[in-house]
Amino acid sequence: MRVLRHVWIPLKDGTRLAARIWLPADASGPVPSVLEYIPYRKNDATAPRDVTLHAPFAQAGYASLRVDCRGTGDSDGVMLDEYHPTELADALEVLAWIERQDWSDGQVAIIGKSWGGFNGLQIAALDPPQLRCIVTVCSTDDRYADDVHYAGGTLLASEMLPWAATMLAYNARPGDPAVLGDAWREHWLERLEATVPYAEEWVAHQRRDAYWEHGSVCEDYSAIKVPVYAVGGWIDQYRGAVLRLLEGLGAAGVPVKGLLGPWAHNYPHQGLPGPAIDFVGECVRWFDRWMRDGSTDGAATADAADGGSGAHSAGPDGRPPAVDDEPRLRVWMPEPAPLGADRVHRAGRWVAEPAWPSPGVTPRRTPLRELGGAPGTAVLRSPLAVGAATGDFLKFGDVPGQYADQAPDDGRACSFTGPPLPERVEILGVPEVTLRVTSDRPQAQLAVRLCEVTPDGASRLVTTGLLNLTHRAGHAAPEPLRPGRPYEVTVPLFAVGHAFGAGSRIRVAVSASLWPWMWPSPQAVALELDRGHGELVLPVREPRPAEEAALRDFGPPPPEPPHTIKTETLPGARRVTYDPESQEQIIVATPTGGSMSDSADGLTHSTRDLNRFRLVEGDPLSASVECERQERVGRGEWAVRVHTRSRMTADEQDFLVVNHLAAYEGSGPAEREVFARTWTRTVPRDQV
Repeated sequence: MRVLRHVWIPLKDGTRLAARIWLPADASGPVPSVLEYIPYRKNDATAPRDVTLHAPFAQAGYASLRVDCRGTGDSDGVMLDEYHPTELADALEVLAWIERQDWSDGQVAIIGKSWGGFNGLQIAALDPPQLRCIVTVCSTDDRYADDVHYAGGTLLASEMLPWAATMLAYNARPGDPAVLGDAWREHWLERLEATVPYAEEWVAHQRRDAYWEHGSVCEDYSAIKVPVYAVGGWIDQYRGAVLRLLEGLGAAGVPVKGLLGPWAHNYPHQGLPGPAIDFVGECVRWFDRWMRDGSTDGAATADAADGGSGAHSAGPDGRPPAVDDEPRLRVWMPEPAPLGADRVHRAGRWVAEPAWPSPGVTPRRTPLRELGGAPGTAVLRSPLAVGAATGDFLKFGDVPGQYADQAPDDGRACSFTGPPLPERVEILGVPEVTLRVTSDRPQAQLAVRLCEVTPDGASRLVTTGLLNLTHRAGHAAPEPLRPGRPYEVTVPLFAVGHAFGAGSRIRVAVSASLWPWMWPSPQAVALELDRGHGELVLPVREPRPAEEAALRDFGPPPPEPPHTIKTETLPGARRVTYDPESQEQIIVATPTGGSMSDSADGLTHSTRDLNRFRLVEGDPLSASVECERQERVGRGEWAVRVHTRSRMTADEQDFLVVNHLAAYEGSGPAEREVFARTWTRTVPRDQV
C-alpha cells in the first residue's frame, strides 16, 4: 500500500476537508473505496486506531479514506453540532469527490464507530448514488431515546455534560502548522471564536422533537437502500440498535446483518472485554459482497487481510460460506462467571439467529409475586445515591468504568428475588418489567435493574431500564402525574444476551433514583409500588448446539501493520466517597487517557479528562456535574493546550449550564493564554 498523509477535498462553498488516504500499491486499475468520516482528527487523536483499520483495507485492495469533518483537525470551518445538516451535505460532496478520482471505480462503502456509525446511517438515508453498503458500529437509529443525552425520558447526568465537555475541548484544538503553514494561528483563533458548547442545545430539547428526529433513521427505515452491517457489544449502551436495525431494515427489504460481541464501545478487532475478533476480515467480506463480483465472497482478500491465517475458512471446500447464506445475527453468549472474573475476557460461545425477531426466542412471563412479591405496597423513598455501583453508562472497556456488586444498591431498592434456578436460562433480546406505581409528586422516575444473584450472594448487573414517569405514554408529549393515582407502566430494559447459571436467582430491583445515570426529579418523591402486581418478561433462547458447532469462526485479530505511531496509556480510575456527617456523596471518574507520538512527522498529542458528580442525600437540588478536559498538541517548539471546565446544576424550575474554555500557546514558563470565554445558559425544566 501507499499512504497519502494529507489530501485536501474541496467543497462547493470553498471549504476544504482534510483526508488521509491509504491506496493499494499493486492495483491494476480503479478500485472501490472505504470511507470513515468523523471529527476526531486523523493526524493525532484516532491515528493509532486508524492505521489498524485503513491500512489492512488497502492491503485487501480498497482505497481507504479517513476524512475529518468540517471544523475538526485540519479541515476548514466550524463544527456547530452533532450531525448538523452541513455535516451530512458535506458527506455527499466527499462521496462525489471520491467518484471523480483516478484511483476510484466510483463505488464507496462507509464504515464508522459511534459518531461515524451514526452519520453512516444518516448518509445512507440520503441515498447517494456512490454508496454501496455501510458498516455501522456502536451507533443508534434513535438520537433521543438511545444516545448519551436522554434515556427513557430521563436526562443522563453521567453522559450529557461530560460528552458535551469533551466535544468543546476537541473542537477547540488547532489545525497542524505542518499542513496549514503560517495561517494555522489565524485559523485557530477563528475556530475558537466560533466554537459553541453543545450542552446548551441538548438541554433545551428535553422531549423528542424535530431536533432529535433529524438524523434518527428509525423515522423512516425505508429511506436506506444499501446493505447495512450493524455491529455492537453487550456492554456498549448502543447494543439495542443492532436488533432494531435488523427488524426495521429487514421489514423494509434492505439486506441487513447483525453482530453483537462481548465488547464495550470499541471496534471488535480492539474489543474489550475480549475475545476480540478479526473484524477487518469480516468487513472485507462484506465489502467484497457488495462492491466486487461476489463470486469468491471475499475469500482471497479476507485471507490477505488476516495474513493467510485461514480464520475465515469454514466450508467443506475451505472457503467461507457466502455472506447471503449466513445467519442474519451472530451473538456472543457469555458463560456464567464469578462477579468480576470477566472484566477483561468474557468466556462464552458464538450463537446465531436466522432472523430477527427470531423464532428461537420466546417471551417467558413471570409475575413479580413469584419473585418474592407479596400483597401490599412498598414505599420507595429511594436514597439519591443509589446507583454508584452501576459504573459508567457508556462503557469503553476500562475496568473502573464497569459495574460492581449490586447487592448494596439492591438492599436500598425494592427487590424481587426468585428461587434458585433448577437449570441454566439463556436470554437474548429486550426484557420488560411491568409495575403499578402511585406517586405523591407530579414528577417521578423509575430505575429497574435486572440482576443475577449467584450462589455466593453476589449480585451481577444483567441489564437496566430507565423511565421518566411523565414520559410513560411517549417522549413527544410528556404529561405530569396525578398524585395519588395509580399507573401501570412498562419499563423496557436495555437489550442483553446473558446466561443465568443453574443455582442462581433472578432479581428485579426497583428504585426511584439511579445516580449519576439519572438526573434527580426536582422534588423528593415517595413512590408506592404495588408488590402484588406486575411481571417480568424475559426473552428466553433455547440453545441449538448442533447449529452452533457448525458456525464459521471469526478468528483472532491479526497483528497490527507496521506504523510510526507510539502510544502510552494512563489508566482510568473511579473513586466514590461519602461523608456521613454532611451526607454528601462525591464520585470522581478519570477515564483512561494517554498520549501518542508519530515519528513520521514528530507530532504529539495527549489528553486527560475528569468528571465529578456530587449530591447531598435528601436534597435533589444539590446534584451537580463538573467536568474538566485537557488537550495538548505539539511538535518540537510548537505547543498548544486547550483547557475546558463545565458545570451543570438545577433548581426546581431551571437547569444552569456553565462552560469555560481557555486556549494556550507555548509550553512551560513560556506558555501564554491566547483565548478565554465563558458561556452561561439557563434552560427551563420540561418535566425532567
